[in-house]
Amino acid sequence: MRLLPESDNVKDFLGEFPPVIEFDTPLVKERIEKIKSATSSPKERARMAFEMARDKIAHSFDTGSTVITVNAEDVLKKKEGICFAKSHLLATLLRGMGIPAGFCYQRVLRAGTVDSGYALHGLNAIYFDDTGWFRVDPRGNKVGVNSQFSIENEQLAYTIKPELGEVDYPYIFMHPLTSVLDSMHESIDCHQLFFKRPELI
Repeated sequence: MRLLPESDNVKDFLGEFPPVIEFDTPLVKERIEKIKSATSSPKERARMAFEMARDKIAHSFDTGSTVITVNAEDVLKKKEGICFAKSHLLATLLRGMGIPAGFCYQRVLRAGTVDSGYALHGLNAIYFDDTGWFRVDPRGNKVGVNSQFSIENEQLAYTIKPELGEVDYPYIFMHPLTSVLDSMHESIDCHQLFFKRPELI
């Protein structure tokens, strides 16, 4: 798939977007420094940030939690979040290390069947000068989901099924979608959020 960034200037994918993406909060700063102290390679730093967001942050829908987290600091503090929250965390860590990162979305079946309806799923795109843009999905692995940090061959959480109405959008956004943030802020708990997530970008 040819990815379509919202801006051709990669510097537009490095900035903060308060209060969702902020670099100077305590836990975010601590995590960034831990990653930076482990390796000087930007690609290894990106991989470490991805694997931390994927593996160390529980997916709230998987665990049945009622908690909604939105910004990176809260995700790190509570160690949980849905796909959107995990993508906010990953983008924050990457941008905080000077690695351009954006937001991508897919339209997926809400619960595996057409009758269950559709909802957006959030993931990320990362940019390096020698590779261009590529996508990763920090959703979190489980049975049937095996997302990996792969630059050459994309390995995301979901295989999109267009014949069932699912959509793999090629767009890379500078900021999380307003409709996504609204659904997160307006839901009383994660159970309601499961049904309030927007269906289309």
